[in-house]
Amino acid sequence: MLRSPFFYFILLLALFSCKEKNTTHPDAELIRKEALSLRDKADENYGKGNYSPAFYEFNKSKTLFETLKDSANIGYILIQMAAIQQINGDYYGSKETVTEALPYAKNKNHVSCINNIIGIADKELSLYNDAILYYKEAIKDYENLDKKQDPLNNIAVVYIQQKEYNKAITILEFLLESPASKKILTDETKTSRKSRYQDNLGYAYFKNGMDKKGFHLMDNALQTRIEIKDTYGSIESYLHLADYYSKQNLQKSDENALTAYNISTKLNSIDERLEALQILISNDNSPNTAKYTQKYFTLNDSIIKVRNNFKNKSAKIKYDAKKEKDENEKLRLEKAENQLSLQRAKYLKIVSVIVFAFLVILIFILIRYYKNKNKAIEFKTSYNTETRIAKKIHDELANDVFQVIAFAESQPLSVENTKENLLQKLDDIYSRVRGISRENNSIDTGVNFTHSIKEMLSAYNTRERNIMITNLEDINWEDIDDIKKITISRILQELMVNMKKHSEASIVVIRFESDQKSISINYRDNGKGCEKTMLVKNGLQNMSNRIVAVNGTFDIDTEPGKGFKVKISMPEQTQIKVKEKFAY
Repeated sequence: MLRSPFFYFILLLALFSCKEKNTTHPDAELIRKEALSLRDKADENYGKGNYSPAFYEFNKSKTLFETLKDSANIGYILIQMAAIQQINGDYYGSKETVTEALPYAKNKNHVSCINNIIGIADKELSLYNDAILYYKEAIKDYENLDKKQDPLNNIAVVYIQQKEYNKAITILEFLLESPASKKILTDETKTSRKSRYQDNLGYAYFKNGMDKKGFHLMDNALQTRIEIKDTYGSIESYLHLADYYSKQNLQKSDENALTAYNISTKLNSIDERLEALQILISNDNSPNTAKYTQKYFTLNDSIIKVRNNFKNKSAKIKYDAKKEKDENEKLRLEKAENQLSLQRAKYLKIVSVIVFAFLVILIFILIRYYKNKNKAIEFKTSYNTETRIAKKIHDELANDVFQVIAFAESQPLSVENTKENLLQKLDDIYSRVRGISRENNSIDTGVNFTHSIKEMLSAYNTRERNIMITNLEDINWEDIDDIKKITISRILQELMVNMKKHSEASIVVIRFESDQKSISINYRDNGKGCEKTMLVKNGLQNMSNRIVAVNGTFDIDTEPGKGFKVKISMPEQTQIKVKEKFAY
């Protein structure tokens, strides 16, 4: 009786499942010695701030400890690796690494540490509710108030970010004034911690409208930090005071922001340098504002490159280690396979030939099927694109060209005004042709997507016009489908063309935001604005159609003389028919 090829395939799997596994590694002691040596060396480099070699050594040590199934060391190493990723701004990678450590956490301190690290990452990613949740989990597992104080302070800082000032004040007042907490803070070693709480409480008071009370605490905290030489902590004090003075005395605000910038530069603290520059730019109270703006963009681009390089390097370290581990495991299995009986080897060979033949036939059929299917899709796509471009040329160019020909035939070209009118009409036609060409250029939706967006927007930067982009790199573009990326690129392109043609703006700010469910683009310029009834005439109908096509929404705010604002929101995932995809 003939058997189906699947019968032999299932039999093959059954035979493989019968192989014996040796779980005891013969070189366990040598492996442990090497793993401990690598771990200690990584700890030493971590303490010295040599994070790249420390990350490599930790990962190498982890791979060896996995061979020994040493849970305690695996958990510790993963926590250290996640901390290094946070130092280098890789918050998503940090969460992934520290989550991997959860199954290996054998005591409450390790679990609390993991929750605290996730909380910090979520705070930096603006996932404030999630951050508070993990900080609270960390607090639950710590056994004494001394350990609970810092996560409580972290929660208060998140509440300030959320403008929940009363909640932040309640927590910080407890940390500074409750008898149990005050007893801990009287220890001289806790002075820097106390000044941190005072500074945060003063800042919360100020943000909640209690300016004098807030200033007194912030100023006292700064003086304490100067006395105990807490140079890094003083940066936050100067930034808070700069924010305070920005509403009252721009000169003092600039002085505090500049001091924070200089200290951050000395300590190579990039994020604080950027924050200080943002305050100086926002104050716009100095002849050096343009210089500060240029510094901000240069520094921001530089840190993005450095952090991306670290992300790539750490990902490669993990990949290479996994590859080496898989290859070693493969060699071990191959060695075990050689011990199988000749009879089983012969039988497996027969089964393999049958399975191979079956797969070859199946692959051949699938290739033919998808090849024919792709040809049909390509033909239809090409036809739709050509039809769309032809319609655009007919609607937008043919009539204009005809009018120019009629104008040239009926008007004396020797007259100067006639020449200028003719040249202007030809220039308009040329601009339309370039616009059609630009709209149909291909868009890189891969790893270089953000670079292509920056490059496209930078083309509109001039001496008279400054394009500012914020939070573009904070969006996890890998999770966004290609159609959405193409739509966003086209929308930004149309906003830029509309701005250049109608707005006469000198400053354009584009801010990206994401809350895991949707993406928002906030555009504003300081141009001359217009009546809302004129928006369709200003070329924004295409933008409206694109947003609606991806189930998005938009809200436009503009008046003559008051600039132009638009907020665009769209879901992260969009279902669009294949035939509509190429309409972009």
